[in-house]
Amino acid sequence: MGRGDLTNEQWAKLEPLLPKGKKSGRPPKHPKRQLINGIRFRVRTGAQWRDVPDRYGPWQTVYGLFRRWQRDGTWKQMLARLQAQADADGLITWDVSVDSTVARAHQHAAGARKKGLISVNPRAGSTPNRTITGSAGRGVG
Repeated sequence: MGRGDLTNEQWAKLEPLLPKGKKSGRPPKHPKRQLINGIRFRVRTGAQWRDVPDRYGPWQTVYGLFRRWQRDGTWKQMLARLQAQADADGLITWDVSVDSTVARAHQHAAGARKKGLISVNPRAGSTPNRTITGSAGRGVG
């Protein structure tokens, strides 16, 4: 069992929530716990699907389960049921805090031109079309 894999206690809570197989025939080659641990590895590390370690099964199988459950809403259903169980056990506090802080810049921080100052780096090829006066009233041009 890897460092981030499901513990036996976590698996005991999660296993009853998994969808039941509807097909008869050959049993799956890789157990669901192994594949879910592979999905958790990928989500936890941010690795590419191809980089999921072989101990979790072929990456195509791990990705296939993840994608199938994502499309049919299984992940959302399991999350909702886990949250309902945790809420019933008093493990979730549903306090909501709204922060309406607004940070505003001063009007002088908006980058407007300042009187009497010439831009240090005028654009290449451009010529000023008006005279800018300095603080002494002399024309600069």
